[in-house]
Amino acid sequence: QVQLVESGGGLVQAGGSLRLSCTASRHTIGNFLMGWFRQAPGKEREFVASITWNGGSTVYTNSVKGRFTISRDNAQNTVYLQMNSLKPEDTAVYFCAADLGYSGKTITVKYWGQGTQVTVSS
Repeated sequence: QVQLVESGGGLVQAGGSLRLSCTASRHTIGNFLMGWFRQAPGKEREFVASITWNGGSTVYTNSVKGRFTISRDNAQNTVYLQMNSLKPEDTAVYFCAADLGYSGKTITVKYWGQGTQVTVSS
């Protein structure tokens, strides 16, 4: 069982930056496809970004391309999400996800973190 703990969320003004961290315990994430999702109030949880086991390939949802960067440090069992040029519409609870897979066009997630709140004020 993988335990994921996110940190780095908070309140920031529009145009500002935050760096989220997700540290895993109880199991190495070195072989996992990892990702970040977010859920805004009243909306469904949505995919934000993913990164392959060696960091060689990343995928982003269109709304964050050019502003967010996902990275990982397998030695530290940690995944990061650098968020720049933040907008009020980025306000959400951000969830770390481990051992992603695909079932057709649907992304599956085996392990979730508890989430960290990101609030962007205008």
